[in-house]
Amino acid sequence: MDNLITAHLFSLQDESYRDFVAPIVPTVAKEKIIGIRTPVLRKYAKELCRAETGIDDFLSEVPHDYFEENQLHAFIISEQKDFSRCIAEVEAFLPFVDNWATSDQMIPKVFKKHRHSLLPYIEKWLSSGKTYTVRYAIGVLMQHFLGDDFEVQYLEKVAAVRSDEYYVNMMIAWYFASALAKQFPYAIPFLEQRCLSLWTHNKTIQKAIESRRISDEQKQYLRTLKRKE
Repeated sequence: MDNLITAHLFSLQDESYRDFVAPIVPTVAKEKIIGIRTPVLRKYAKELCRAETGIDDFLSEVPHDYFEENQLHAFIISEQKDFSRCIAEVEAFLPFVDNWATSDQMIPKVFKKHRHSLLPYIEKWLSSGKTYTVRYAIGVLMQHFLGDDFEVQYLEKVAAVRSDEYYVNMMIAWYFASALAKQFPYAIPFLEQRCLSLWTHNKTIQKAIESRRISDEQKQYLRTLKRKE
């Protein structure tokens, strides 16, 4: 079934789109990119989930050869309705995620109903030391724990992450920019007290200033917090 899925993916190929995608996901070799638009992949994932045939074999045959196979894998997981199965599939797949897009686009709908059950997993992912697993953990915190379930300790956990990896630090900046938009009084001390690395600190301010969710007054203050060292 896995070969049939891969063959079908090639039937959906758009080579011009492959040329567009390749520079955006530089951690993936161009020859490993088929070139399929995201809405087409999402639609195919839903079709496979409805058919309920061959999915288990496909999910178990990792690592995949192609970027779109990883994307399809992430989209199939995102469609899972049973939390226990979903989290098991996420855990099994995360070690094989090799790019930011697959990490960011694995967004299981079922997580919304089981937020607090996620917390032990987030803790483990944050401490994994693996670039895209750490990025994924921060992304889940950003999506599910900056609203009604927000606690300052989540900001502290993300601020404590130290990495030389661009894709981790960019996600930290994105997280704190979002926190400034949603929880400004709690997030701003992390910049005032210089809790983030220099690059991440300044990137957070840049992204926050670009946001429409942050007031002009807040943006003016953020500009005064830029660091040179």
